[in-house]
Amino acid sequence: MQSEAQYIELYRGQRSLIHEHSAAVMNALRDAAANDLERTGFPSRKVERYRYTDVEALFAPDYGLNLRRLDIPVNPYEAFRCDVPNLSTQLFFVINDAFHGASLPKNTMPEGVEVASLKTYAEQHPDFVAAHYGQLAHSADDAITALNTMLAQDGLLIHVKRGVKIDKAIQVINILRSDVALMANRRVLIVLDDDAEATLLFCDHAADDLPFLTTQVVEVFMGEGASLQLYCLEETHYKNTRVSNVYINQQAHSQVHHGSITLHNGITRNSLNVTLHGEGASCTLNGCVIADKEQHVDNNTLIDHAACHCTSRELYKYVLDEKAVGAFAGKVLVRPGAQHTESQETNQNLCATPDARMFTQPMLEIYADDVKCSHGSTVGQLNEAALFYMRQRGIPLHEAKTLLQQAFVGEVIEQIALAPLRDRLRYLVEKRFRGELNKCEGCKLCK
Repeated sequence: MQSEAQYIELYRGQRSLIHEHSAAVMNALRDAAANDLERTGFPSRKVERYRYTDVEALFAPDYGLNLRRLDIPVNPYEAFRCDVPNLSTQLFFVINDAFHGASLPKNTMPEGVEVASLKTYAEQHPDFVAAHYGQLAHSADDAITALNTMLAQDGLLIHVKRGVKIDKAIQVINILRSDVALMANRRVLIVLDDDAEATLLFCDHAADDLPFLTTQVVEVFMGEGASLQLYCLEETHYKNTRVSNVYINQQAHSQVHHGSITLHNGITRNSLNVTLHGEGASCTLNGCVIADKEQHVDNNTLIDHAACHCTSRELYKYVLDEKAVGAFAGKVLVRPGAQHTESQETNQNLCATPDARMFTQPMLEIYADDVKCSHGSTVGQLNEAALFYMRQRGIPLHEAKTLLQQAFVGEVIEQIALAPLRDRLRYLVEKRFRGELNKCEGCKLCK
């Protein structure tokens, strides 16, 4: 049996239960998503965008699902402290795939900002959610998106109204918690109206030493002149599988800075799709991956220049040790009429051992003639001359390697505009290279 068949059978057998514990707006797209998944199946490695990850194998095991939406008996505000503390952020939690609305702290959110359960908000404001939900993430185009649309029952909504500027960053802690192997299907909807500004930090953690499979679909709508800094940090464990699809649509003169940092994981597959839909829009995509053992990290990006005078910058760096596998495939598409496009795409990688593997595929597809576009990639090892120079001055070999690796990824870290996060990540990256970052400091869940 194909892997997708068990999920389609589950949905059709439990359709009424899934609908009962979700919102009508989300339910309206489920049947079509199930049909799309049945039609396409999970992609094989012959599909260009999935050639570096065996998706069908990821979804073959039998995971439990919380279809009845049973409460997880934990107050994360008391039991959990993220490894990125002291950021003076507005703090919220998502437990598995459900917004934790109980015992919310007294956040001082400015007027015009909504952070809420997607299910609850869709029940209260169905027209607003219907105008956005599933409008960027089309189930007909991607099997993972189809699966998530078919099964997701809740998630997170962030809406920043026109002209509102959030001074404090919003920090969302995604916690995976269960007594059995669990599949979580998380949905996120982010809407910034015209001239709105926000900084968002998403941190992924696994609180139990069990196999987890997470699908995540994020839709981001950027109004004219809106500005968003969106940072995603993964610190889970080797039993965790994470498949994330992010869709961003930018209107004229909007700005997006997206940062992806993978410090600990099992198997991670990130897809990032950005459409520069309005004239003068700009985006910066940065990624940092540190992997060892047999960890697998696959980042796939698509930047679609659909309007003129738009700018994109992209920099991803990997450090792979032991038998880790990394993959980066980045495509920049410049459509007809998208004149005066400027785009730069760079992927640089270090393989610290002969057994580490890196696959890299930067791509340009250009249908306009007045553009400035470049792309490039490198795969190599640590500079032997630099190591020799440092050892000659009394620096031990391991310390010399650590310093060079830190300097290598430092270029990505330095582009994080949120200063407290930037400083904290320097510390976490150093600990990661020294093998000291095993769990989140101060977390009472990870015994």
